[in-house]
Amino acid sequence: MADYLVRGLGFNGSVRAFAVCTTDTIGEAQRRHNTWPTTSAALGRTMTASVMMGAMLKGDNSITVKVDGNGPIGPMVVCANANGEVRGYVTHPQVHFDLNPQGKLDVRRAVGTEGTLTVVKDLGLRDHFTGQVPIVSGEIAEDFTYYFAKSEQVPSSVGLGVLVNTDNTILAAGGFVIQVMPGVDDETITEIEEHLSKIEPVSKMIQKGYTPEQILEAVLGEENVQVLDTMPVRFQCTCSKERFGAAILSLGVKEIQDMIDEDGMAEAHCHFCEEKYLYSKEELEGFIDEIHAQNK
Repeated sequence: MADYLVRGLGFNGSVRAFAVCTTDTIGEAQRRHNTWPTTSAALGRTMTASVMMGAMLKGDNSITVKVDGNGPIGPMVVCANANGEVRGYVTHPQVHFDLNPQGKLDVRRAVGTEGTLTVVKDLGLRDHFTGQVPIVSGEIAEDFTYYFAKSEQVPSSVGLGVLVNTDNTILAAGGFVIQVMPGVDDETITEIEEHLSKIEPVSKMIQKGYTPEQILEAVLGEENVQVLDTMPVRFQCTCSKERFGAAILSLGVKEIQDMIDEDGMAEAHCHFCEEKYLYSKEELEGFIDEIHAQNK
């Protein structure tokens, strides 16, 4: 099943719902960053939550999420947009521990239980919206639930999961976000809570072949779900040789000449996708000529 996201409503519009399968997307991140299982779960959960938050936006708007805990994996940074595209990286990708007492990957130990979850939304305005909350769990799903409640004042339930194969590849990944709208009645909340108490972990559902639509039906009840639309999801970076070239150009003549004198070339590295771009001496000299031409 190719990765995709579902947007929907529940209980006659009193609930907003998102569900997504991200197995291939997180698999691509794992391959690019060579993450070990516990780190794969932490980054995968964060990317899965972020792509659903991106789907809450419109047009060319985008979101940047930073999870900065006191655990050994260090900060994680993820960017997503309203078109189902997501990219992310973790500072220390090769971190892994034994399973926790519940028999699951010990994400809390990797992320840490102290630190911050920061969300920056680029809504096409002059100023960006920034929300920040303390990490309350380190398990990621609970931290996003807390973020929605405290920073956006939207009571939410967030489920995230990543299963990793013995060869470190990704077996299953996905998640859901359920948000209750103002004025929702107590009976609806009680019914949702009952469903949430009975469902399997979302990663297990995806491993069994559940579609995002079926995940929403499991969470809300089949008769309570109205699917609005679906959207493909994928790992997509925005870097390019041209974009890095523009950054080098902005350094000015002296900095570029220093690159030529010291190394005879330049290399740019993208943290998000691990791509590397090489610039020859001739290309760097071309940047200098371009700066001189602009200054005439």
